[in-house]
Amino acid sequence: MAYTSELKQLIRKVEQTRPLRLAKRGEGWEFPKMSLAEKEERLRRFHPSYKDGSLQELKVGSSKGYRLPPEICAILESWSRIDPDRIDLGKIDYETDILIIGGGGAGTAAALLAQESGADTLIATKLRHGDANTMMAEGGIQAVSQPGKDSPYYHYLDTLGGGHFANIPQLVFTLVTQAPSVIQWLEGLGVMFDKKPDGNLKVFHLGGMSRKRDHVAADITGTEIMRTIRDEARNRDGIRVLEFSPVVELVLNEQGHCAGAILYNLETEEYFLVKAKAVILATGGSGRLHIGGFPTTNHYGATGDGLVLGYRAGVGVCLLHTTQFHPTGAIFPEQAEGLLISEKFRGAGVHLLNTDGEQFVCETEPRDACASSIIRECARMGKGVLTPVGKVGVWLDTPMIDLLHGEGSLIKQFVGKYKLFRRYGIDIAKEPILVYPTLHYQNGGLKFDEEGETCVPGLYAAGEVTGGVHGENRLGGNSLMDVLVFGRIAGKNAALYAREKAQGGRLTLDHVRRFHQELKGAGVDRKKISPILLPDYSNPLVRDRQLTTNYEGTIR
Repeated sequence: MAYTSELKQLIRKVEQTRPLRLAKRGEGWEFPKMSLAEKEERLRRFHPSYKDGSLQELKVGSSKGYRLPPEICAILESWSRIDPDRIDLGKIDYETDILIIGGGGAGTAAALLAQESGADTLIATKLRHGDANTMMAEGGIQAVSQPGKDSPYYHYLDTLGGGHFANIPQLVFTLVTQAPSVIQWLEGLGVMFDKKPDGNLKVFHLGGMSRKRDHVAADITGTEIMRTIRDEARNRDGIRVLEFSPVVELVLNEQGHCAGAILYNLETEEYFLVKAKAVILATGGSGRLHIGGFPTTNHYGATGDGLVLGYRAGVGVCLLHTTQFHPTGAIFPEQAEGLLISEKFRGAGVHLLNTDGEQFVCETEPRDACASSIIRECARMGKGVLTPVGKVGVWLDTPMIDLLHGEGSLIKQFVGKYKLFRRYGIDIAKEPILVYPTLHYQNGGLKFDEEGETCVPGLYAAGEVTGGVHGENRLGGNSLMDVLVFGRIAGKNAALYAREKAQGGRLTLDHVRRFHQELKGAGVDRKKISPILLPDYSNPLVRDRQLTTNYEGTIR
């Protein structure tokens, strides 16, 4: 759907202010950054994670008493999809050294390193191999690769500051010191990052960075990385993949060590038992819970399954009280609502503008501060741009790209978004994009350490399912690096554990029985079932008329 005549009238205000804004930029002027006190005040007043009623207390489990978004509480305080007494743990369907739960960036990186360490590896993924948030990441991957001006020291400080110093320091240290070698590893596998004519890697600024260190492959960086590592995994012996087979419960042994999992085949509706010497949780985030009622950038399977699995097994959670809302999600046309509009646009110099064509925030502020400023401009200042369906947003002045970097630069650097908006009759090289914050990232997750280990022996975790790396707010470019750094570490260490430390023993689901007892004591409704596996977008009126249909949570 092309812009309406009313919106085109408002675009003229953007065009009228553009020459002066470009001239001031050419003189070195930029919109003033907020002080630390101003940022904190803006977050407290306008960020969705700080609103009254946005958190509730957990009633059960190892993190009982911790205050989380109600949507996260709902999946953690739910009954298992299986009845432990109906599962025959003597009937083993698959056996492997390493079971990896999740087929995105973290899981695939883990599989590659586990296989290189000599371990027989099985990936169980809910959808297709590669259907993950990694595939959808656009803004780039952050690492120090330029000699002289940057070092892991600055990357470390930027990451801590962006996370409001709530990060776990050792995890941040591991991230930033391993990052340069990961870039080399990716290039060796065949990832095609954007380069200068002399062959050196191009680097960009993103919000919260004190140096340019964001590496990109046009605006499809995650897709390029996932393409490369998935192809590598699928062409190696010793890595098996089970698609459309989400895990619904972990299995422990009598010593309390993780020893496998129960899979559910989405096509045949069968349950299967996998026995493993070590297990890696790499299930990604929870955007499809739509925290706060926001649309999301996340893929269809991002329903927080790994949080549920780990929590029932006794792993605590941390830093889930804040959620990342990406400042620039599409708000028009309605079909694209919530679609990620890469931070790379702002890193390339594009302005955020209100209905009068005025800047109101420094575009390189960290994501939470930038998102809060957009919400403030729309809700308090009354300067949002109204869409035909009553939503509000602000302008992202994308035509600035060609004016700043030369004609054709936008199509070259943002080919994915250019083609997508052309389908709706919008040429983003000539017309700005209407944006509003969208649910993007799960800042926290399961507690783990720099070796990828959880408190349950034999259970490892990596990627967005974990908490501690990013503190209370993630910087752009750090998520792709996170999944690869800690995916590789988890794969290598899980293989070592399987070879040297794994202990056998009778398989058991007693941890599920104990959790059920706790739920019963807390009076939790038995209709609440998790992991939910898939989001529920069905029409309640239709479900009310499905008189002979039975649902287990969201699954028929």
